[in-house]
Parts: sequence; structure tokens; C-alpha cells
Amino acid sequence: MTGTTAGTGPAAGPGPDTGTGRETDAGPDTDASPDTGTGPDTGTGPDTGTGPDTGAGSGGAPGASGRTAATPRTGGRRHLAGTPALLRFALRRDRVLIPVWVAVNALMVLSMPGTLKSLYGTPAERASLLDQMAANTSLRALVGPVFGDSLGALTAWRVGVYAGALAAVTSLLVVVRHTRDEEESGRQELVSSAAVGRRAPLTAALLAAAVAGAALALLVTAGLAGQGAAGAAAFGLGLAGVGLVFATAAAIAAQLTQSARAARGLTAAMLGAAFVLRAAGDAADDRSSVLTWLSPLGWLEYLRPFAAERWWVLLLFAGATAGQAAVAYRLAGRRDLGMGFLPTRPGPAEGRLGTAGALAWRLQRGALYGWSAAFLAAGIVFGRMTDGAAQAVGDNERTREIFQRMGGQSDLTDAFLAAMTGLLGLVAALYVVSSVLRLSGEESSGRAEPVLAGAVGRLRWDAGHLAVAFGGSALIMLLAGVGFAIGYGRQAGPVLGACLVQVTAVWVIGGIAVLLHGLLPRGAVAAWGVAGAALLIGWIGPALNAPRPVLDLSPFGHLPKLPGADVDWTTLGVLLGLAAVLVGAGLAALRRRDMAG
Repeated sequence: MTGTTAGTGPAAGPGPDTGTGRETDAGPDTDASPDTGTGPDTGTGPDTGTGPDTGAGSGGAPGASGRTAATPRTGGRRHLAGTPALLRFALRRDRVLIPVWVAVNALMVLSMPGTLKSLYGTPAERASLLDQMAANTSLRALVGPVFGDSLGALTAWRVGVYAGALAAVTSLLVVVRHTRDEEESGRQELVSSAAVGRRAPLTAALLAAAVAGAALALLVTAGLAGQGAAGAAAFGLGLAGVGLVFATAAAIAAQLTQSARAARGLTAAMLGAAFVLRAAGDAADDRSSVLTWLSPLGWLEYLRPFAAERWWVLLLFAGATAGQAAVAYRLAGRRDLGMGFLPTRPGPAEGRLGTAGALAWRLQRGALYGWSAAFLAAGIVFGRMTDGAAQAVGDNERTREIFQRMGGQSDLTDAFLAAMTGLLGLVAALYVVSSVLRLSGEESSGRAEPVLAGAVGRLRWDAGHLAVAFGGSALIMLLAGVGFAIGYGRQAGPVLGACLVQVTAVWVIGGIAVLLHGLLPRGAVAAWGVAGAALLIGWIGPALNAPRPVLDLSPFGHLPKLPGADVDWTTLGVLLGLAAVLVGAGLAALRRRDMAG
């Protein structure tokens, strides 16, 4: 047939175009319906200009636009279309998360100069500290080497590694939240149906992390400017650089994995590896170990803020960020929405998850294994540090006072053990919150709905996850105690008790998370703020000589300081009762509200 498609302009082929969609040949039309032009344009009909002009029309006539060959559009603009709107949306969603994490990190950094001034106020005390750090490999592994004796240099030494790690955690949470989380929930598919470029979601997520890093850099630079403008700028830029490196690492993890939880876990494993490499390098006799140079946290140290800054180290952050971003974009362009390059393992051929508790264990066992290994290793490291740390602080009266306030003991060894077991208890609170909030993730993603559609009630479903959360927190503290006993080699029973006593306060934090999940499913993330506040009060409060009412705001402030102190069973019973009440109230609220999803 020589039929024409329904056109809006003159036909390029022979014969007039009537624009009616009917055949113009003399023979009968055997087609049951008119030709509407929905098939490919063979060149006999008009070129509407809606697609690329291939020049295949009759006689090679130009299309309606007068072009004889396709002119590609600007690929970058098309792929990034909608980025500003997505960035504004991401910042609006994170209007609480980003400011809180940045403020906590900045407060930790900016509070340190005053504390260090009270501890090491004279040049002689600072010189003594440098000598002690040079001789103590365990403390160097924990906080890094000291490169100067000014207050600014001591601040960068004391909090640099941990402020960098906190900046990395902030970045990975932001990036995964706005990439893989969105795909997993199905929201990204809806967004992509609009005029949004393929690279826009990833770009917006990285820019949101960059905003968080820039805010932290500005606060640190402005707050430490009195210690030296150049050093303050170097420290602020270094912290932002660490955040950007792990933001792009999280972007790669989001392309490799098929779930947000796996992406966060993979990036957290990278951060853990970076910390271990830095610690191993700092503990070596060589002050410029190659292991430290393999870690972004080590780059922050070797930037040497306030101590003859090495500005060229910032190029390492820039190069790693650019390279990882390029890899992330490359991977994002080669996969389908919702898919990942690391395939999910197929389930067993036979169903073995007969209960809600078994399903909860299957979902959370990987995270529990990782936390267990980390706490066992931390216990061994802290145990081996005990004698050296007690000797290092013994010559400085103010440092001894801080450890005694943290540990509640006059004996420095017992005070150090109590302080370190308390620190691990504060970190265990982060585990219990993450485990409890797995309930919110299952609910919001819709995976809880088919489970609850069967014979499983809400309380049974909740109880399975809570058993893993609360039982797991007790397990990791038990393993920490075993690690302390192995590393220290003495007082195995008292040290184990010092770790287990932390569980009561950890469960109170977990109870608050359960209550928030039951009352406010969308606001359950506020439990992270509760755990962060407890960590800030318990770790920074004694160093700042915070008043007793402030320390008592945290459940950890009511625990006996073991080893060396008497156990107050009444206080422990009250904390356990409070945890039970919070969990019960959360479960009751869950039964009365609608399920999210």
C-alpha cells in the first residue's frame, strides 16, 4: 500500500496527504481500521518532528525542522533535569536529620578547646602529653598521633578521627535515604515518570550530603578561627572531605545492593575498614605508615590542622570523591530501577521460617553478627589499653579527675574500665535503636502487610523483632565483656559485670524507640536523637564538668560505676521496670493505630 499517515504538514512522499488517515490507492483497503500513523514513519508521510529525523523520507527530503540528520540534545542537561527540585525536596525531608547531626558534630569539636585548656594549660603539660602519646601505641591507635602542642592542634588530635567518622555516617545516611531507600519504597518510580533526568536523584542526594558537609565546615572554621584561621579552615575542609568521600562510597553501595539496609551496611563496613587501617597505621612505629595513607580518616590526620598544614592532602579527598562519583554514575546508567549489581541470594527451596520470630532473626542476623564481632574486638582493644592508659593519665591531675568523674572511681584502672564499658554501652544503644526501627522499615516498605495478612498478629510480629533487638543488645555487651577479659587478663568477673550492667540503660533507650514506633511511625527516627543525646551527655558531659541534673537526663547516668563500686539493685530494677513500661505502651499504641505503607 502507498497509504499515508495522518499528518499535520505536507507529505514528503508521492501523492497528496489528505490528513484523514485513509488510504489513497485505487484498490480496496483490506485493513480493518484506518492507518493512524502509530507505526514507524517510512518516509511516505509527513515528518512531525516528534522524533529524530533519519533522512529516510522519500527522496531523502528533510524533515519538518529542516534538518537532514539527527542533532543530539545536550545529554548532561537531560540527565540532570529536575535536580534543583529534588534537592529542595531532599533538604526539606532532612530539615531535622541534617541540622541535628551537624550540630552534634560541631558541638563536639567546638567544646574541646576549653576542655583541653583546663587539662593541659601549660607548655610543660602539653610537652608531657606529646611524650606519653609517642610512647603509647594503644592510645595512638585510639585517637591518632599528636602533631603540635597548640590548643588547635590538640583539638584536631582529640576529636578529629571521631568527628570525621560522624561526618561520614551523616553523609552515608543522607545518600542512601535519597537513593536506594526511594527505589525500595517505590517512590523513585513515581518521580521518574515525571520530567526528571536519570542522574537527577543521585545528584540531588550527593548535593544534599555536600550541603551537610559545607555546613559542618563553616561551623568548625568559624568556631575554631580563634585558634588560627588557616588551621580552622583546614580542619573544617578536612571534615567535609571525609563526608564527601563516604557520600560517594554510599552512592556506589546504593548501585551495587538491592536494599537500603544492605547499602548502609556496606558503607558502614567501608568506614570500619578505614578506621582499622588508620588505627593499625597510627600504632606502627613509622609516623607515616602506608596503612594510614590508605584511609580517608588518616588523610584528615596528615592534613595536620594547626601544625604546618599540608594543603595538598585536600587533593586526595577531591580525587577520591570525583573518582567514586564517576563510578557511581556509571553504575547507575547500567542498571534497571530497583535492581542492583550484587544479586540477592535465592531463598531455600523449602520454607523454614515457620514463625514471626524466625523471620525477624533471618532479617536481622547479618547486622547482629557484625555488631557482635565489632564489640568483641573493641573489648579486646580496650582491655589491652587499660594499663597504658592509666599510666598515661596518672601524671596529669585534671585528666585524672575527668576519668574519675566518668568512671566514678578513685583508682585509675577501675575508672578507665568503667569509662570504656560505659562508652560501649552508649554505642550499644545505637544498635538497639537500629534494630527496633527495622519494624518501621518493614512497615513503610509494605513488607509487613503480607505477613500480617495471615495468622500473625501485630504483637507476635513486633515481638519477634524486639526479641532480636533486646536480646542482641545483651549479647553484644556480653561479648564486649569477654573481650575485656581477654585483653586485660585480670578481673574477668567484675569486668564482665561492668558490661552487663549497661544493658538495663540500653533497654530503656530501646523502650523509647518502641514507644515512638507505636505512637508516631513517621517520627520514629527521633529515637536516633534520643540515643545521640545519651551518647553526648554520657561521653562529653563529664569532660565539660556538666552538673549532675544534666547527667541524670540519661539512663546511663544512674548506673553503678563498675568495677569497684557496689551494685544498686534497686536502681537497676527501676530501669528495667521503666523499659518494660515503655515497651508495653509502645505495643499498646501499635495495636490501636493504622499500619503505614
